[in-house]
Amino acid sequence: MVTRVFTVDPLVPRGDLLRAAAEILRNGGLVAFPTETVYGLGADATSAAAVSRIFEAKGRPQDNPLIVHVHSYDAVPPLVAELPARAEVLMYRFWPGPLTLVLKKSRLVTENVSPGLATVGIRMPDHAVALNLIRLSGVPVAAPSANASGRPSPTSASHVLSDLGGKIEAVVDGGPCGIGVESTVLDLTVEPPAILRPGGTTREAVEEVLGDVVLDATVVNAGGPKSPGTKYRHYAPSARVFLVDPGRVPAGGLLRKFAAEFAARGHRVGVLASSEVLAEGGTSRKPTGEWDDQGTAWLDAGSERDLDEVAARLFDNLRRFDDLGADVVLAQVFPETGMGLAIMNRLLKAAEGRVLRSGS
Repeated sequence: MVTRVFTVDPLVPRGDLLRAAAEILRNGGLVAFPTETVYGLGADATSAAAVSRIFEAKGRPQDNPLIVHVHSYDAVPPLVAELPARAEVLMYRFWPGPLTLVLKKSRLVTENVSPGLATVGIRMPDHAVALNLIRLSGVPVAAPSANASGRPSPTSASHVLSDLGGKIEAVVDGGPCGIGVESTVLDLTVEPPAILRPGGTTREAVEEVLGDVVLDATVVNAGGPKSPGTKYRHYAPSARVFLVDPGRVPAGGLLRKFAAEFAARGHRVGVLASSEVLAEGGTSRKPTGEWDDQGTAWLDAGSERDLDEVAARLFDNLRRFDDLGADVVLAQVFPETGMGLAIMNRLLKAAEGRVLRSGS
């Protein structure tokens, strides 16, 4: 299969190109498209055959649910069995935007969007290309991230093509994604509401509207996980990833220590560190991704004072370590406030829980 690429300006997306992509969706094909978070891999959410192709193309476990994307508030009621008042409040407060609401689904949503579950996640992306594509398709669009299952999510069309080129009909290239991590998934079918996956809408922002919510990224019921990103290894490069928690010792010194230990064992070590750590004096680090004399490559994660920047760079940085040929990645930890909660969720998943500390 040849994957077509439709390159559009996100500010003035060409209608003819989006109509061609929308026709592919209507006809049961797969189209990757940009959102404000990451690129999604879209299929008609009312077609079991089309949705099954998402799982096949990604190599995705069959019990890992998908999120349905809509272009308008009016598109939501037909997809759900009931629409609670607090869901409407959240929709009008945060949509379009990076918040997915888990609600009881209607029969319009094909079973394999969220197999074994009575619920479905729904969101309205804050991206002109995505909204126009969904509108022109005339169908709700089921779309997980447009990457091979388990890999870092794609924030550019080139990432999509690297993973899925030749496996899907088309990619709409609308440039890089702004937020860089997926949407927050909020379950409104439980009390109190539960954040199943932290993401682009912060917990603090949700709590300003709802009051206290619980953070439960381990929710798995008898039918499988209720949210993508909660059960399986996710977001990981080919290299083994380790988080480095400095505690009260300087982060730069601890990163250098562990990098030297792995390099001494013959590993090519990638280090993901903040701009502040990279700016420390007296080192030979090259934050441009070049290999140093010890067989270590350092990448700039962004400033500790701007976690939005760290999130926006995160998946691209993890993919760059693969391009460099690293077999071990050491990633600095970040505060779990604001966007830091989503960053740490992704890094912990990529590391499969492996954390190195002072004294390890």
